[in-house]
Amino acid sequence: MREVAIVAFAQSDHLRRTDELSEVEMLMPVLHRVLDTTGLRTSDIGFTCSGSSDYLAGRAFSFTMALDGVGAHPPISESHVEMDGAWALYEAWVKIQTGEADTALVYAYGKSSPGQVRDVLTRQLDPYYAAPLWPDSVALAALQAQALIDAGDTDEDALAAIAARSRQDASANPHAQLSGPVPAGDYLVRPLRTGDCPPIGDGAAAVILAAGDTARALCERPAWIRGIDHRIEAHSLGVRELTASPSTRLAAERAGAFDRPVDTAELHAPFTSQEVVLRKALGLGDDVRVNPSGGALAANPLMAAGLIRLGEAAARIHRGESDRALAHATSGPCLQQNLVAVLEGESAHA
Repeated sequence: MREVAIVAFAQSDHLRRTDELSEVEMLMPVLHRVLDTTGLRTSDIGFTCSGSSDYLAGRAFSFTMALDGVGAHPPISESHVEMDGAWALYEAWVKIQTGEADTALVYAYGKSSPGQVRDVLTRQLDPYYAAPLWPDSVALAALQAQALIDAGDTDEDALAAIAARSRQDASANPHAQLSGPVPAGDYLVRPLRTGDCPPIGDGAAAVILAAGDTARALCERPAWIRGIDHRIEAHSLGVRELTASPSTRLAAERAGAFDRPVDTAELHAPFTSQEVVLRKALGLGDDVRVNPSGGALAANPLMAAGLIRLGEAAARIHRGESDRALAHATSGPCLQQNLVAVLEGESAHA
């Protein structure tokens, strides 16, 4: 297999509302920054892949307008996934593995502010049995949280501690939407309080992948993708054990996450209770720094939050703050689909 690394990462400031900006206007500065980091031009990129959602944009084939920010003429090799940008990164990684490209630009964006995101996400449920009941994403996460409490895996104080740690860590993240002391607040859906839930907002992110010596030429300390895999649970929530995430564990095994210890983990856990599930599935101990960026509890732009986890993990390797990091992304209710990647600095592999 070819060596592939994340060599650059950029993201927008994540805000509750960006009414004055279109998706293209929100995305363009991010694309410029990630290209400037490497000195590459759009014409130097071998493959481009994006992640977004037409449900959020409210129109079909909305991703085609985002190509205005990339520059699609002269014609480029381009693709799109209708989900989080972490899966766009996976497609780009596969493209580089085939030898059809040596570099790839991956970007993702989402604007949740124009509508009621809890209602929008209900439409991804089973259309016959679940969706007609309108159980929104918070209500479903609350079912998972209560199952964890009933199983003795956590309690409300422990969940509050996860929220407090995440938002405190986000104080060092200039792009975070929420940081510092954030009140636990009232119950949104028991047992989840406002502080246990992610902020709703808008944002974008981009990374550049490169292979082998190209990566070494573009970045002083590339974040090598040593393994990456994604798996999915059963669609029906009624046949799943919500206190566990076997798809996360299987993806981690296939990505080589258990071969050697990691020092950092960027987990896409929009709700505090989901960090409990992911820590158990991944076997993460107290010696692993979890979500030093603040995670999705600090900023959760839909369709970009998973890609940001990969970018944040890579950025820590670029800066020499991590040698071996795990990055996780999720999609769907209650951790339905999960992607795991293992990133290493050059010295860690040697």
